[in-house]
Amino acid sequence: MSLDSYVTLGRSGLRVSPFTLGTMTFGEDHGWGCSPEESKNILAAYLDEGGNSIDTANIYTNGHSEKIIGDYFAGRPALRDRVVIGTKFFGNLYENDPNGGGAGRKAIVQQLENSLRRLRTDYVDVYWLHNFDPSTPTEETLRALDHLIGDGKVRYVGFSDVPAWATAEAATVARLRGWAPIIALQLEYSLLERTSEGELIPMAQALGMGVMAWGPLKSGFLSGKYSSAGTGPVDTARAQLVGAPGEADYVVIDALNDVAGDVGASPAQVALAWVRDRPGITSTLIGARRMDQFEVNLRALNLTLTETQRATLDDVSTPTLNFPAENNRHLGRMLQFAGATVDGFPSTVSPLLRAGSARY
Repeated sequence: MSLDSYVTLGRSGLRVSPFTLGTMTFGEDHGWGCSPEESKNILAAYLDEGGNSIDTANIYTNGHSEKIIGDYFAGRPALRDRVVIGTKFFGNLYENDPNGGGAGRKAIVQQLENSLRRLRTDYVDVYWLHNFDPSTPTEETLRALDHLIGDGKVRYVGFSDVPAWATAEAATVARLRGWAPIIALQLEYSLLERTSEGELIPMAQALGMGVMAWGPLKSGFLSGKYSSAGTGPVDTARAQLVGAPGEADYVVIDALNDVAGDVGASPAQVALAWVRDRPGITSTLIGARRMDQFEVNLRALNLTLTETQRATLDDVSTPTLNFPAENNRHLGRMLQFAGATVDGFPSTVSPLLRAGSARY
C-alpha cells in the first residue's frame, strides 16, 4: 500500500490517502512543535510520496499551523486543487469573546474567514466541527454550513469528537432538509482508546460516514518510548501536557513492543498498521515533530500483521464498552441466534432456552 492508494471518504465523491497528514505539531508556539521550515519539509515529503490529505484546525498552534500550510501552497498555486485540505472550527482564539468559538452561525462564519485568510485559499475541502456545542441548535449549525457550501467556500462537512446521538440527529436533520451531509467523523482511536467501537464507529458504518482516526499512537505512549521495564522519565517535550501511561496501559504497550520485535518493525509502525486495518477506518491521521519520525510512521503503510499478531493485539486491548454496547455484544447474539453461526460468527445457547426449543 502507498499514499496514492486513495480511498473514498464516506458516502461522497471525495478521495483521500490512507494516511492523512496531521499538522497539530506545525509551529513551535506551544513549546513542543516543529519549526516552519521542518513543517514544510514534512509537508513536501508527504506530497512527494503521493499523499493528498492534510488536516489542521484554527486553534492548532494559535493559527500558526494553518498559516504554515497556507504559505507553502501560496508559493505553489498549481498544487492547491490537487490536495484535500481540512480544517476545524469551534476553538476560540479570542479571550473573553463569547462568539469567538463554538458552532453558532456568527462564530462559524468568522472562524472560516480567518482560516481562509491564514490558509491563503478561497475554500477548504472538509470543514470539521471540532467539538460538541450543546447550546447551539443543530439546525443553526447545519444551515450555516450548507450556506457556506453554497457560497463555494466549503466543499464537504465533517464532525469531530461529537457524541453519537448528536451526530445521528444532525445527519438525519441534514438529510430531511436536503442540506449538506456529514460525510465523515474524526475520532480518537488506538490500541489504548477503542471505546468508539461501542457507538460511534457502528453509527458511521450504518450512516455511510468515513472515519479518520486521530491519536493512533496515544500521545506517543505507543511510539516505542515506553515499556514497563523502563526506568527513569521519558524525555518528551509533551510529557507535562499528556502525562504518562498507567498500569493498565503498560499491559497493552508491552504486548505491542513484543509484536514489534517479532515483526522487525517499530512499535509505532505496528500500532499504525493495526489502526489502518480496523473495521470502519478510512484514513489514519499521522503527525510528526521531526522528519525521521514522519519517515518511520509512513513505513507502516507497507507493514502487514499476521492473524496471530493481530489477534494478540486485539485481545490485550479489548475495551469494556458503555451500556448497551457491551450487553449487546455478548447477550444479543445469544438471544438472537441461539447457538447458530451467522455471518461467520458463532453464538451460544441462552440458559433461558430450556430443553433446546420452544415448548408452548
